[in-house]
Amino acid sequence: MANEIQSGEQRETVSAPMESFLLEVADAVNTTLDLETLMRRVAELVKRIINYDIFAILLLDGRRQELRVRFQVGHPPEVAERIRVKVGSGITGMAALRGEAVLVNNVLQEPVYISSGAKILSELAVPLIVKGRVIGVIDVEASESSFFSEEHRSVLMLIASRVAIGVENARLYTRVARQAKQLVLLNEISRELTSILNLDQLFERIGELLLRLMDYQMFSILLLNAKRTKLQHRFSLRFKENVQIKRDIALGRGLVGYAAEQNLSVVVPDVTSDDRYIPLNPETMSELCVPLVLKGEVIGVLDLEHTRRNYFTEEHARMVKTLAAQVAISIENARLYEKIERQELRLEKDLLLARELQYRLLPQKVPQSGKAELAARSIPARRIGGDFYDYVPYAGTELTALAIGDVSGKGAPAAIYEALVSGILQSHATEEPGAAEMLAGINLSLAERPIAAQFVSIIYALWDESEMTLRIANSGLPYPYRCGKDGKAELVEIGGLPLGLFQTAEYDEVTFRAVPGDVFLFFSDGIPEAQNEAGVEFGMKRLARVLESHRKGSASEIVDAVFEHVNAFVGNVEAFDDQTVAVLKIKEMKKKK
Repeated sequence: MANEIQSGEQRETVSAPMESFLLEVADAVNTTLDLETLMRRVAELVKRIINYDIFAILLLDGRRQELRVRFQVGHPPEVAERIRVKVGSGITGMAALRGEAVLVNNVLQEPVYISSGAKILSELAVPLIVKGRVIGVIDVEASESSFFSEEHRSVLMLIASRVAIGVENARLYTRVARQAKQLVLLNEISRELTSILNLDQLFERIGELLLRLMDYQMFSILLLNAKRTKLQHRFSLRFKENVQIKRDIALGRGLVGYAAEQNLSVVVPDVTSDDRYIPLNPETMSELCVPLVLKGEVIGVLDLEHTRRNYFTEEHARMVKTLAAQVAISIENARLYEKIERQELRLEKDLLLARELQYRLLPQKVPQSGKAELAARSIPARRIGGDFYDYVPYAGTELTALAIGDVSGKGAPAAIYEALVSGILQSHATEEPGAAEMLAGINLSLAERPIAAQFVSIIYALWDESEMTLRIANSGLPYPYRCGKDGKAELVEIGGLPLGLFQTAEYDEVTFRAVPGDVFLFFSDGIPEAQNEAGVEFGMKRLARVLESHRKGSASEIVDAVFEHVNAFVGNVEAFDDQTVAVLKIKEMKKKK
């Protein structure tokens, strides 16, 4: 064959320089990575030199060792879909087995011939070989006997040598592109799973998302129990319907038990031929089990089943294994969240009880005084806080003390320390100390019981009804205000070290001879330091103006006014510190008529 090729029966003569023709084949191979386009172009090129009746490219499934039609011309589609040729069977199977072209002049005389139903007499099968490995077969068939010649064989072998590389490259590209899409999908799935913290919702969503990766008829999530002796069904789908399975599976039993015990993915093409299989579902033919591994330890198994034999592949196993790593993390996160949620519910109950107890520690009654009014209120920044106040009557005297305190920190630790301080204060009150003596005594008691990073600031104000005097000592709270008849609020500049930091500490005391109408305002730093949305503090000047404008009200009305103004100033900003206000107001004597 120099410049032209003729059919065995002279049905058609096609003239084409071989070099030019092979360049066209090479161009078709090199210019597309789409397998369908490549095969269609090859079929068209072959048709120009061999006037076949049927053309097919069959690709080899190495795992099953069978050829399947990937592209064809001439077969009815439903017939091509059913064609499966084992290596060594039929003309194409023999070509694949031998790794060489097989030319049959009369298929009716060939014992291995497998008929597809078409009226065929001649067949030529040429293997597609890449690096010594058969990847498929080009098969051409004709309705006339002795149709294909040795020249056809030679030309088709040349074509096949080039097409094989193109097919392999296209399949590799398709595989890489598919894997890239799968990775993108796996990434999307992983991101979604991390946002689900309810276990039941998580299990259901895993089942739904897996369907985006592959088809399955049955799906289960099994988790190891606390003793790690058995797998418990936590979620199951059967033909997309949620079902309850109460049967546990011992570690090591069945396919799922084996996967968990060995920490290995298990792909079973036919469960009926595997002794490990436990027949829970009579419809199951193939199964895929992938362990869920967290920090190197198996916590459960993803189990997928199908009604078709040989459905699950190693590629399926790789995809599910990749996803299983994120599923294990998501399950653990959801379980930790549920555990924390349960703990928070218990903590919430404990906090409510603690808040009730803390409320009960505050004085329930205000001491009655003929010449002074007392009022106080404390609002914690959290459910429980570290601020407190107390009234301390001195037995058998006309002395009454007002104490307000601010414990370092917030929450439960501050509340517990506050209870300790309150107990110490009450025990020292039996000795009827002065204001400075009380602070020094509390400080010594706390220093004898040191608690790391804990201290308290207290103002202790001792009111003497008979002498009309108020003695004040301070250990670290903001300076209090005094507002007299002139209506001007002035700071009482007295301070001192917080209690509990140093074993030896002395405190100053200031004494005021009170007159009717005097108002003394005590407060914790949560009042002047309260901030609005712009980060501006309420401040001492605003507090002074509130006192000046409301000084004629009762002690309780002044307390109310302070909180109302602070709340109006901060708006919706949540308080970051406890807030306590106390007022002592000297009563004004009513003139006799």
